[in-house]
Amino acid sequence: MARDLVVILTALNLEYEAVHRRLDGLRVHRHERGTRFEVGTVRGTSCRIALALTNKGNHAAAVMAERAIQEFSPVALVFAGVAGSLWDTARLGDVVMATHVYAYHGGTSEDDGLKARPRAWEAPHRISQIGSYLARANDWADSAPARERPPQVRFGAIAAGEIVQNSKISAEARWIRQHYNDALAIEMEAAGVAQAGHLSGAPVAVVRGISDRADGTKSSANDRNTQPRAAANAAAFAVRLAVELITEEEQMAMSEAGNAPTAGKPEGQVSNTAHNSTVGIMAGSVHDSTVRLSAAPVGSDHLALLAELDRIRAEVRQHHVEGVLDDDTYREARAELAIADRATRENGPEASRTTTMALKRLRGLVADVPELVTRLAALVLAAGALS
Repeated sequence: MARDLVVILTALNLEYEAVHRRLDGLRVHRHERGTRFEVGTVRGTSCRIALALTNKGNHAAAVMAERAIQEFSPVALVFAGVAGSLWDTARLGDVVMATHVYAYHGGTSEDDGLKARPRAWEAPHRISQIGSYLARANDWADSAPARERPPQVRFGAIAAGEIVQNSKISAEARWIRQHYNDALAIEMEAAGVAQAGHLSGAPVAVVRGISDRADGTKSSANDRNTQPRAAANAAAFAVRLAVELITEEEQMAMSEAGNAPTAGKPEGQVSNTAHNSTVGIMAGSVHDSTVRLSAAPVGSDHLALLAELDRIRAEVRQHHVEGVLDDDTYREARAELAIADRATRENGPEASRTTTMALKRLRGLVADVPELVTRLAALVLAAGALS
């Protein structure tokens, strides 16, 4: 598996371009059967995205998703684009992340009517947890114009069929309301992508920006105004989700490597590659005054921040023991603390930004613990002042 790469697929050029604008260093990757991917890094990170266009429909999306998974063995596959809102549950410009996907056109025709034969795919728990975490952190969206409401993230079912749905009273609309009335959005590709992920064993996320209401008011003129904003919001969340997935994968890989005994040395012993230098130590023991870590000298302000991070870490652990924070939240909180700790030791403007973002995400995770939220707000300001 490529631990530093996520595949993002889109159905429309508009959606493709919205993701494309967020990537640097793009290069063409050609599949042997002619499919072209563009592979680049998310701006300001080392996280790689492989981007491709599927065209409309579940069948085309399924084939392209399968091809992308086989070609790249990615951390995950994300389908990003626009969709229609059902039952006015999401506003234009909001983002819906699928908790599960319905293939709503399955059925059997009998003398007394059409009977539903639903198929559904549930989003992987890990992806759902990360999506919820990002929504709480609320740092994924581009700055909204003055007087415009920032986009919200909603979680629920997405219905995927084979037609453009634009009515509240048609037979298809009544069918969806009768059998799939918990769906928040409707579109034409998610079922194919979910099926490909299911068959390949690859985690799949579906992220949709709401561009219309699927109620008879959809028009080409309106689409020209609403689709770009919806596509941009979906791309922003999808790319942020991809970065988080890759970051977590890398942390897991480092954890696995850290737990593995070093050849020729007792488990837990640390080898030296840093001589006569000041080194920040995240964890573990020191043997013979040497550590297998490299780091820039840490100033007094940084040391104060590191000490406060240690205190926050201890309190997060205590809240977990007391049952205030569940296992998933505790694990994610520890991961954010590790990111903040590591970045603080590195110094520099980019490291300061990384620390600030990690602390903001942590603040969202522990929103139910007011005293931690207050202290983290002060830490965010302190981290932003470091360089």
